[in-house]
Amino acid sequence: MDLITNLSIGFGVAFTAQNLVYAFVGCLLGTLIGVLPGIGPVATIAMLLPATYALPPVSALIMLAGIYYGAQYGGSTTAILVNLPGESSSVVTVIDGYQMARKGRAGPALAAAGLGSFFAGCVGTLILAAFAPPLTELAFKFGPAEYFSLMILGLIGAVVLASGSLLKAITMILFGLALGLVGTDVNSGVARYSFDIPELTDGIGFIAIAMGVFGYGEIIANLAVPEHEREVFTAKVKGLWPTKQDFKDMTPAVLRGTALGSALGILPGGGALLSAFAAYTIEKKMKLKAGEVPFGKGNIRGVAGPESANNAGAQTSFIPLLTLGIPPNAVMALMVGAMTIHNIQPGPQVMTSNPELFWGLIASMWIGNLMLIVLNLPMIGIWIKLLTIPYKWLFPSIVLFCAVGVYSENNNTFDVWMVAIFGIVGYLFLKLKCEPAPLLLGFILGPMMEENLRRALLLSRGDWSVFVTRPLSAGLLVVAGLLLVIVLLPSVKAKREEAFVEE
Repeated sequence: MDLITNLSIGFGVAFTAQNLVYAFVGCLLGTLIGVLPGIGPVATIAMLLPATYALPPVSALIMLAGIYYGAQYGGSTTAILVNLPGESSSVVTVIDGYQMARKGRAGPALAAAGLGSFFAGCVGTLILAAFAPPLTELAFKFGPAEYFSLMILGLIGAVVLASGSLLKAITMILFGLALGLVGTDVNSGVARYSFDIPELTDGIGFIAIAMGVFGYGEIIANLAVPEHEREVFTAKVKGLWPTKQDFKDMTPAVLRGTALGSALGILPGGGALLSAFAAYTIEKKMKLKAGEVPFGKGNIRGVAGPESANNAGAQTSFIPLLTLGIPPNAVMALMVGAMTIHNIQPGPQVMTSNPELFWGLIASMWIGNLMLIVLNLPMIGIWIKLLTIPYKWLFPSIVLFCAVGVYSENNNTFDVWMVAIFGIVGYLFLKLKCEPAPLLLGFILGPMMEENLRRALLLSRGDWSVFVTRPLSAGLLVVAGLLLVIVLLPSVKAKREEAFVEE
């Protein structure tokens, strides 16, 4: 009964004219960003963070959430029509989606992606609404020692579930933690690692790192590609609706993808990307029915499964953010940044101190998913036209928008230089094949870890055993240790690498 009451509060907030407009703007921008290759939701949310200063907190978070799950939808459009994943979680959609498009079945492929995403998004939001209150109750039992142990588990989870080399993922986390230490010591008030640069005594700006590494880094990488390789050739879309047999084939794949995505989205570091890879791997392991198209040749299950999984993962990744204040991925780390801008402390107290924001955000996700179906299927022609805009016109406007946005945060040109420096760093990461998302998690969690570590040691009068004598803290550290041991086993390591290079 409480759930219905809470959701009625949420829909009351989400159905105001202002919030409906911002939900629509978020979904529209998210789809646009998903369609345009090489930008992605992290860069977009980073660019738009300064713009949310002037918005009410609920409207700002509704818009940013819309951008996130909107990009999951938009990425599938380019993956299917032009063999180009607009979003990293759409990488596996390319395999069968583009083959369907080449056979003149782009319509059913897009419909399978859209309907699968809509169903998974609704289920993911329902899970978020149902499980958030009990998890929030549990979160109130957390003290500084438990929060520190939970963050250790979060960082190890991010390393384990990051695609690519484990060593590179650990390096990225440590680099992020080191950047988080720059600024003024919380206890003594002494400047540290600021190299006598006055602007660094307040720490490195979160927006500068996010915009530089994800926004400018991607732009430099795209400019490094010869122009002829950026040319886009689109498939023709004829007839949108899947056949009866298509529905029969894709329904179990959608259900499996939704269940898998809902579970994996909660895990730190995994979210939508791992969900999509895992769902595709499971579909490939399933036996082909008589007369069914092989995988890699245009099987509709290869589109419906991963697309459902990545959208369910996108919704349930809000659970650790809203209940524990722990961001499970780079986008959620940006959401922490947005909440901090509006003086909202992420964590269990959000539900009790600001129920309108908490339930309004959840209710807006249902509305947003409905808007995305309306936006994506009838407007495919418009999205494809966007792909023909020459990159030479597109990138200067993005660079300018980023520079204005970051300058407006503190009215300081130093921040613009920082974005430029981190843009070069981001490009180097791409060249070295280092995934930058763990860096952002390390940067966000680093100061929080330090604060909770110091608080726990102050309360225990310097006794380090507090982390293992408190049952909840000890349990979290044991899980973190087991996770690390399991992933280092040679057989698991080989399987992990195989999962991320699924062809």
